[in-house]
Amino acid sequence: MTGATDLTGAFGESRGGLLDGQVALVTGAGGGIGRGIALRFAAAGAAVAVHFRTNAAAASEVVALITASGGRAVTLRADLTVESECHRVVREAADWGGGVLTALVNNAGVQPVQELPGMTAADWRAVVDANVSSVFACTQAAAGLRVRSITHIASIEATHPAPHHAHYAASKAAVVMHARSAALEYGPYGIRVNTVSPGLIDREGLAQAWPEGVRRWQQAVPTGRLGRPEDVGDACVFLASPMASWITGHDLVVDGGVSARPTW
Repeated sequence: MTGATDLTGAFGESRGGLLDGQVALVTGAGGGIGRGIALRFAAAGAAVAVHFRTNAAAASEVVALITASGGRAVTLRADLTVESECHRVVREAADWGGGVLTALVNNAGVQPVQELPGMTAADWRAVVDANVSSVFACTQAAAGLRVRSITHIASIEATHPAPHHAHYAASKAAVVMHARSAALEYGPYGIRVNTVSPGLIDREGLAQAWPEGVRRWQQAVPTGRLGRPEDVGDACVFLASPMASWITGHDLVVDGGVSARPTW
């Protein structure tokens, strides 16, 4: 791929050239934040493997947008709660890339709402398997291929938990610490590992489904708006780019400044 690829029309401002020659795997890339990440990587010049588990149509739409704008992309299906599937999809992404995989974004995960007193061990394990164990397995597989950059999508809930999100918040805190540990151990091999922690990211129907929460967020956030998937995508592109070549073990918070708001 070359920096001449024009993705401006579909995805906003072009990042053409920043990730030229890179091959990236974005997990959970069919919708929401994952879609924004995949499109931003493509806009920056990367070839993108778009992972999905169940929504093949949404993943195919992302690929169609990228290819229609001159980029290169493919859909790959896997259930990342199964360790062998994690290793398989990473290997398939590299094979599709001609034996090369330079960037991995561990975005796939779940965010159920459930009160802690009624939570079962099975409920807890389901979130940990989807949000933490998958990150461990995909990272291990990608590191074995000497990927250059690995980014986990964490959350500001890793340090600021919300009610009924105990399993989710704990899983994201684990993801942040996994990245720091992986950065320490994989650094000597030239592999950088970071996290991006988004705040509230807008999605279709969110304002209707949770009007009170959206209103509280907009009142609290210094920048006055919800986040957008491309905000997270831009942070991931930066961390995968040469501009972040001396950044590893870092948690990049993308929350419009809401974490700076006093809570007392």
